[in-house]
Amino acid sequence: MPDRTEEHQATDLFEVTIERILPGGLGLAYADGRAVMVSLAAPGDRLRVRLERVKGSVAFASIVEILEPAPLRIEPPCPYFGRCGGCDFQQLSYHAQLNAKVEIVRDCLRRIAGIEDVPKFEITAAPNEWHYRARAQWQYDSRRRLLGYFEANSHRVCDVAECAVLAPELQSELELLRERMKQGELPDEARYFRAVAGDERVSVAAVGGERRRDTSPTIIDGSPETIRTIHGESYRLNAESFFQTNNDLLPALIDYAVGDVLGRKAIELYCGVGLFTVPLARRFEKVFAVEDDADATEFARENLSAAGLKNTRVEKSKVGDWVARNQSREAFQSVDLLLLDPPRAGVESSAIAVIAKVGPPRICYVSCDPATLARDLKKLIAGGYSIKSMRAFDMFPQTHHVETVVQMTKPRSSLSS
Repeated sequence: MPDRTEEHQATDLFEVTIERILPGGLGLAYADGRAVMVSLAAPGDRLRVRLERVKGSVAFASIVEILEPAPLRIEPPCPYFGRCGGCDFQQLSYHAQLNAKVEIVRDCLRRIAGIEDVPKFEITAAPNEWHYRARAQWQYDSRRRLLGYFEANSHRVCDVAECAVLAPELQSELELLRERMKQGELPDEARYFRAVAGDERVSVAAVGGERRRDTSPTIIDGSPETIRTIHGESYRLNAESFFQTNNDLLPALIDYAVGDVLGRKAIELYCGVGLFTVPLARRFEKVFAVEDDADATEFARENLSAAGLKNTRVEKSKVGDWVARNQSREAFQSVDLLLLDPPRAGVESSAIAVIAKVGPPRICYVSCDPATLARDLKKLIAGGYSIKSMRAFDMFPQTHHVETVVQMTKPRSSLSS
């Protein structure tokens, strides 16, 4: 394979055999001493691939022909697979998907966190491999009248009439939006539509490219809010709220993250609309919850009030700022549990530093990104924490994404005063 300059586009064809799946979902192969990353591959595939670009010492390629399929490769059932950027694991049997996700987590913990002996852990399979997604964002091209998801590695809209991973309620909503699109009834200024399925109705919002955070999205259908019941608790939210997308797995996730732990005080950072806050408030005498999004903060307060829980203080703040302000105050004194559920970017470095220094004896870290999880675990372990147990949850079947929950402990005697 010839050398190429950084990001140089190429059309070279060559053969590779895929060794394993890497974090990010790409297959790893080697050619002429160079690592080759191949999208939509399966471990064991023998492929003819096209070199797309080279970045440093790594080449990126796409499949031209499957010369010899791996035993665990299956025929993707979705007609949009390979063009739509939404799913990248449909070529793998479900058992192979689960194994790949375990290895992705293990790879990040070894390579990024520096954990040589990664603890054994299980992955909880999704009850439904298809039609599970209860939240969605559909991209809209008003000029060409296209509605669906971005194509892989682009901002072109892949027009999708039927999505194999959508919950039935959202598939019905997508069909309604597509019909309104054909009739010219959707707002031209909309860039995308967000939707969330509740117990009885779906909340859908149209969002324009220039919308500021202090303005509201355009509500397309029905009420701007809906209610979702999870594990016996009710949560009010809207289409713009962050909420886990796989409702079928949420009871198991909550049980592992919160379980039957009891105590005097708990802190939850990045609380959203209160998915973990409500069960924490039933188990602890006092709970401090922090969320940066104003709407989510209000929903969390409403959800706690509706549950009859008055022992929780929900504060709107950037997590890093809140931790800095409260590290020597009452909130951090005698805390039994700290629960972290950050976005994909992970926990702010400044917050991790404070937590490692004055944190509680127990941390539960809920992560949707193994790489940033490993980055943050490395800092916490350096600060005296150790991994007590961990488990992965397949919240996103047919994709490389995986949810991981890590329970960490730190002896109280090692806490700084």
